[in-house]
Amino acid sequence: MLYFIGFVLFIILISIKQINQYERGIRFNLGRYAGMMEPGWRLIIPIFQSFQKVDIRVKAVDVPDQNAITRDNVSVKVNAVIYYKVSDASKAIIEVENFRHAISQYAQTTMRNIVGEVTLDELLASRDKIADRIREIVDKETDAWGLKVQNVELKDVSLPTDLERTIGKQAEAEREKRAVIITSEGELASAGNLAKAAEILATSPGALHLRTLQSINDMSSDQSNTVVYMLPVEVLKAFEGFIKK
Repeated sequence: MLYFIGFVLFIILISIKQINQYERGIRFNLGRYAGMMEPGWRLIIPIFQSFQKVDIRVKAVDVPDQNAITRDNVSVKVNAVIYYKVSDASKAIIEVENFRHAISQYAQTTMRNIVGEVTLDELLASRDKIADRIREIVDKETDAWGLKVQNVELKDVSLPTDLERTIGKQAEAEREKRAVIITSEGELASAGNLAKAAEILATSPGALHLRTLQSINDMSSDQSNTVVYMLPVEVLKAFEGFIKK
């Protein structure tokens, strides 16, 4: 009797299975789907029943570098990361053999197809839109697998070396062009201000003398400067007349 009780206790102990809060269990009776197992301790009858745990937390799948050709026939390498979670654990186990591998493979194919539909400029300028398009397609397809794609991010777009040099030269030329335009605009504004100042000085007789005095004062404040004062011709003529008398 004691051995029987011990045997029963042993069977009960090995039948207890723990499902964590971030997991769901799929129970099978003689190989047939029998229902979902919520978190906690659950009994699984050996031989007759089996179960499989499914992690329902958000997962990140790194999509490796994919060689693709854009719509304007430029060869690029693109990699991405997909964030998804299991929304229906039973479908994730029953409908697809290995949902982790399956979603990674489908994302690679989708990314190559989407890159082939856009030009290089669109790919570089609209990464977020392209990533969102990939997310929509992958999410729609994997819905039957019990998966929910939450986000897709394009991590890197690698260009051929010669094309990178060409784009770099183009960007440098564009920066130089903007610098020349800004400099010329500054010179034009400066010339306009000088023209206005000259016009004001020409129409105001006293303004030129005040400006001259201000310039002399500025120069005399620095002792290292040597200042030579030039007298107007009219003053010299006055002195000439005075000497003749």
